[in-house]
Formats: sequence, C-alpha cells, structure tokens
Amino acid sequence: MDSILMQRRLFLYNFRNLRKAKGRRETYLCYVVKRRDSATSCSLDFGYLRNQMGCHVEVLFLRYIAAWDLDPGRCYRITWFTSWSPCYDCAQHIASFLRSYPNLSLRIFMARLYFCEERKAEPEGLRRLHKAGAQIAIMTFKDYFYCWNTFVENREQAFKGWEGLHENSVHLARKLRRILLVRDNTPSSFSNASSPSLFLSSSL
Repeated sequence: MDSILMQRRLFLYNFRNLRKAKGRRETYLCYVVKRRDSATSCSLDFGYLRNQMGCHVEVLFLRYIAAWDLDPGRCYRITWFTSWSPCYDCAQHIASFLRSYPNLSLRIFMARLYFCEERKAEPEGLRRLHKAGAQIAIMTFKDYFYCWNTFVENREQAFKGWEGLHENSVHLARKLRRILLVRDNTPSSFSNASSPSLFLSSSL
C-alpha cells in the first residue's frame, strides 16, 4: 500500500486526460470503500494504489479487498478513480470478482481509455465488465475536483483544470458510449486470455 495521499505532481501527471498520453505507463487507482446501512453509508477506507512489478493495480486491489473477509449479509460500495481503463484480462478478473461477491457494487471513473481501438480486446473487456454490473464512466471536472480534495496532498490549493480537460472528457465519454453500445461478441482471438479464477484463486 502507498501512503494515503498522493503528491500533486503525481496526480496531475498520471490523471491528465490527454488523448495521446505517451510515457504514462503506470496505472494509478484511487479508491473509496463504503458499507451501506439502510439509508446511510459508512466509509471504511480510502487511499490509492499503483501497479507493482508483475501485477496490475486492479488485481492488487481485488486481493486487498478480498482479504477483508467481507460480511455476506451487508452491502458494500466501492468507487475507483483510475488513470487508465482496465486491460482485457483485468476486466475479466474484475467481472469474475463481482460475480463472486453479489453484495458488492463497483463504480469506475477512468481518466483515459487503454488501447480501446478497433481489433483490440480491451473494448470487449469493458463490455463484459459492464455486463457484470460495474458502472463505468469517464472522469469529468467534478471527479477530478473530488479526487484532488480527497486523495491528493494539495496543501489547501484549489484544483485548477488544464486546457482541454472538458473537451477531452466529452470525447472519451462518447467513445466509451460507442464501445458499450456494441453487441456482446467475443472474437476467437480473445479466447486465449488467462482465466480470472486461476489468476486470483491462490491469493484471494
């Protein structure tokens, strides 16, 4: 686990929603975990993670939360803010995890879309993730503002958006909408992806 608050330069560099984000190879994941008690919710934890050697950040979080031994009789809501959308394999792992924990809901707000072009597996992964019940969306100014005040060591400095933030957010949101509207159809070339249950079984 990293420290609870992220340095400003790390957040601004890694979460900037550029259309071409060269050099940004790490994925950062800010999270909030809440337990829902009737009409109210109780915050249990928040913080951020990043990729570690040989393991994507999404899987790191799944291992972390699975170790909590969640009460099956209670409902939990997890919110992620990620610098990249998940790759195909990670989307599969997340979808499998959600099916295993029906009392847990997940919302993912993404700064950028990872390899979501034609003939790539990633768009199909997002569709499967959405079908599994995850709510996925592109980060807007409001989400950046929330992250800045929740996860960043901002030293009481107000968040100031960068040029193109709104335009790029709208562009990516439209692209994500087009991806999710495509009928579920898994090309045979994706069939060699590793099984989520095999990937997570030993550590969960």
